[in-house]
Amino acid sequence: MKRLICMAAMAILTIHVSAQEKKAGNPVFPGWYADPEGIIFGKQYWIYPTYSAPYNKQVFLDAFSSPDLVTWTKHSHILDTNAIRWAKRAVWAPSVIEKKGKYYLFFGANDIQNDQQPGGIGVAVADHPQGPFKDHLGKPLIDKFHNGAQPIDQFVFHDSNGQYYLIYGGWRHCNIARLKEDFTGFEPFPDGSVFKEITPDKYVEGPFMFQKGGKYYFMWSEGGWTGPDYCVAYAIADSPMGPFKRIGKILQQNPAIAKGAGHHSVIKVPGEESWYIVYHRRPLTETDANSREVCIEKMEFDGQGLIKSVEITVEGVKAKKLK
Repeated sequence: MKRLICMAAMAILTIHVSAQEKKAGNPVFPGWYADPEGIIFGKQYWIYPTYSAPYNKQVFLDAFSSPDLVTWTKHSHILDTNAIRWAKRAVWAPSVIEKKGKYYLFFGANDIQNDQQPGGIGVAVADHPQGPFKDHLGKPLIDKFHNGAQPIDQFVFHDSNGQYYLIYGGWRHCNIARLKEDFTGFEPFPDGSVFKEITPDKYVEGPFMFQKGGKYYFMWSEGGWTGPDYCVAYAIADSPMGPFKRIGKILQQNPAIAKGAGHHSVIKVPGEESWYIVYHRRPLTETDANSREVCIEKMEFDGQGLIKSVEITVEGVKAKKLK
């Protein structure tokens, strides 16, 4: 009898430990997706990725929500080109933010190559994080090249002083601009300029910014998005305008696990020093440029506030519910 009781207790303990240490696994959800933006709304984690496909089929966006980073629910076609009439193809790299009960989704479309082609960065709005999102302007927010930056890979940064910035840019140039209160355009900087270039050394695309310890951490992707050299690097400054001096890489491929780890975002759990990096990578079995999957890892800092190198894994992160 004692042996049976002991075995039962061990079984209960095993179940408890397994539940506590349940991990998401990478990728965190099935399907080819890239450029993931991770964010928290209420008690849910959200990921807004690019649907990774040939540009002419890349005409909609899906979203995914989770209460614990492990179990994910798919929200299909939260935005598509039927709602954004000027967008025809290559809809990508969504960035979503909540303001006064509305959800604003910034996206790139059409992969324009010059100022004469229609497209650029747009804004859509919805009453719920899962959409449906509708065109906020009826036209692009940015449809021209400024400071050499292709109008793609947009990220909305909400500064601690209340200011909202749009940080964006491909073709190895990155700009920052001050958004108007209603997200319909931009407010000039005190010197009269609208788009300030903040491009750090080796920048290619995929900007992201967050604050920690009174400092501004600026992150971006380097290398070619189709190649194994795709990676994430960062800099730190005292202002969102920089100047940003490159510190180094913190996320890159592990040739034993996956290739081309990059185009990321960062999630911080409110009230805690729990940080996660959300990124895409290409499985070793895949050679198609669009065969990309979304993964999550823990992100940590050293005693000087520098970001530690992130090791990509198959296991992913432990379950973590929001309080």
